[in-house]
Amino acid sequence: MAESVLSKVPGPARIAISVGMLVLGGLAYYVVFYSDIAGKIEAEIAKRSQLEADLKKAKTAEVAYQKDLEELARRRERERELNKILPETTEYPAFLASVQSVANMAGVQLSAWTPEAEVKEKYYAKVPMRVELSGRFHQIAKFFFGIGQNDRIMNMENIAISKPTLVDRDIVVSVSGLATAFRALSEKESAAPEPGQTRRGG
Repeated sequence: MAESVLSKVPGPARIAISVGMLVLGGLAYYVVFYSDIAGKIEAEIAKRSQLEADLKKAKTAEVAYQKDLEELARRRERERELNKILPETTEYPAFLASVQSVANMAGVQLSAWTPEAEVKEKYYAKVPMRVELSGRFHQIAKFFFGIGQNDRIMNMENIAISKPTLVDRDIVVSVSGLATAFRALSEKESAAPEPGQTRRGG
């Protein structure tokens, strides 16, 4: 029946109908298949672009993180160095060990030591310790020099030299004095008013 209908249609019209059918088929293919695939491709391209952007951000963040780690390591190293010079705690045993080490290197005899109470200043506290030692003059001088060269800030005060004694053609003397180290005050200690002072309101 269809053949008989088409056979009656003139040749040009049949060609036009065939072309129309092909066009309709192509449109149907585009709508059903190609447009879906094209959409998926575009979505994948967009996803890839987003992943590349995320990767770039992640690399930038990693570089910044590494820089932060390096800065943190440098700060911790500086903090360790500062704690050697000006520790945050009294550390009498470490203080005494430092004095004893200097005495050993100088060749003097550290015979007595007595820790005394801290003396707080505005930003730091003095950590005094009365010491008694004996040795030859050049050894005593070497001891004083070593105290000043120690990693931790220390000095000698109230020095008294007595009892000069001739030993093997050298004069041995007894020395008493106040070896003083220092420590940093915490923010809470620095903010606290000194005894006898009252804090005024702003």
